[in-house]
Amino acid sequence: MGQLDTTRQPGCELCVTDGGFLVMRNLKLRVIRVLDLDYPGFYRVIWNDHAAEFTDLPTADRVYLMEALAKVESLVREHLHPTKVNLASLGNVVPHLHWHVIARFADDKHFPQPIWGSTQREVASSHWDGMRAELKALDIAIQAALN
Repeated sequence: MGQLDTTRQPGCELCVTDGGFLVMRNLKLRVIRVLDLDYPGFYRVIWNDHAAEFTDLPTADRVYLMEALAKVESLVREHLHPTKVNLASLGNVVPHLHWHVIARFADDKHFPQPIWGSTQREVASSHWDGMRAELKALDIAIQAALN
């Protein structure tokens, strides 16, 4: 993956793969777009070095990560105009520090429930075709903001 650290853990999916469509990577973190047909505005901000918990990072790195997360959220809002943006850090399955940034819309499958909650309505994946057309511009904006 081009990481310079030696903290990668065998068997940790986020240590050995990008974790989705790679939008940008620098020495500290990467941003990927989750390829989810129901949630096209779903990104993850992933710390490159293996760290299970936010408090495993030194203070300066925690600040850097939060600033990057805020930039991604701001750009998702600017480009996609969601009803809400969900931010979550849920490393229960993969104990590797990452944040979910999920654009939510009043007409998505689960709104107002979390995307991992009970389905509230059926939505054809073609419903999001117009939004998918906007994702390249959003990806480029994220790259420019974080590189």
